[in-house]
Order: sequence, then C-alpha cells, then structure tokens
Amino acid sequence: MIRLFIKPYCPWCHKAVAWLDAHEVQYETFDVIADSKAMTEMVNVSGQRFAPVIDVDGEILANFGPDDLAKFWENNSATDGHR
Repeated sequence: MIRLFIKPYCPWCHKAVAWLDAHEVQYETFDVIADSKAMTEMVNVSGQRFAPVIDVDGEILANFGPDDLAKFWENNSATDGHR
C-alpha cells in the first residue's frame, strides 16, 4: 500500500503527485490540512510536520523533492511490488 500525505498548497507535493502519476504508480492521497487524523498519522510515521511524506509498505520518505523520490524508488526494496 502506498500512502502520500500532502498539503494542497505545497509545490513539492504537486511534483510528487506528478512523478507518481507519470510512473503509473497507484497510491492513496491524504490531505493533512483538511484531515487532522491524516496529519496525526503523518507525524507519527515521519516524525515531522513537513509534506510531502510517502509511505510505501512501511518505508517512509519525508519532506522530499522529485529527485529524492526517484532515488528512493530506485533503491528501496519496498517499491519492488509497486513498479
């Protein structure tokens, strides 16, 4: 399961969505501004309040840009089933 925690006004979040969409990755988006439970979950899994945060089967990448996401995807075994 892939969860993407975003803030709607965050340019890095928009870039993360665009990258995932371009790579045809299936994911669920959680708006942490509109949903306080999602914010609490994001903080619990990442230890911080910055977005975006992606959770791929328990592997966490927090506060990242597109290059970081590409490296995470390439180097992380949790992403293997999601390519």
